[in-house]
Amino acid sequence: MQKILIILMSLIFLTAAAPGRKITNFKLRDMNNKWNEYSELKGSKLTVIDFWATWCKPCIRSIPKLVKLADKYKDQGVAFISINVDGNRSRQKIKPMARSLGINFPVLLDVNGTIKKQLGATAVPTLLIINEKDEVILFHQGYRIGDEKSIEKEIEDYLHAQK
Repeated sequence: MQKILIILMSLIFLTAAAPGRKITNFKLRDMNNKWNEYSELKGSKLTVIDFWATWCKPCIRSIPKLVKLADKYKDQGVAFISINVDGNRSRQKIKPMARSLGINFPVLLDVNGTIKKQLGATAVPTLLIINEKDEVILFHQGYRIGDEKSIEKEIEDYLHAQK
């Protein structure tokens, strides 16, 4: 019985935000305490969601790369959304860090980790690329130097396929 439970839990975990899974609309507050809905922020072609935390060194290394990608694709229907998962104790660090990292797209706060869990992110950084039908086309956890190239290739491939 315990083995069956472990298998079922693993399947749920693996399919949480697996490619092809649909994302449902969600609402989170931003750094200015204003409510934002995914449906209002998403791109017309693609949406890139990045989960991060102020204490996460790989996040801090990856975010400037994502800012460059956001700048490159902003006029092509690609929107970037940053979701910080720090708790209330670190809340004062988020805005200054976002500014120092040059984040120029919405930064939402998932203090309780509700959306992080809903989308199946178990680590930070976690990045999702979602198409215009709200289907996950890429689910990527962690960051190593060069990952931004595979993320950019995924964006490029999808945009070219849409032409």
